[in-house]
Amino acid sequence: MPIGSLIQHAQEALMLTVALSFPVVAAAAVVGLLVAAFQAASQIQDPTLAHLPRLLAVIAVLAILGPWMAHEVAAYAARVFLVARG
Repeated sequence: MPIGSLIQHAQEALMLTVALSFPVVAAAAVVGLLVAAFQAASQIQDPTLAHLPRLLAVIAVLAILGPWMAHEVAAYAARVFLVARG
């Protein structure tokens, strides 16, 4: 396999990683911002309050978008294996 093709596949894999991780990171960031604003307004500094909503948001995003993420990874793997085989 030529080096150019390997670089192209590596770039595509990195872009796929960014695209798949963005919804999870965005949900955690938005929920974290909302919780921080709530904690600042109410002066409640419970560490559980800071982490539990983010964890639940990440689990919800993974549950909702998990099939799409798995499909994208499987499609990428199929493309790479077809190119490597042929």
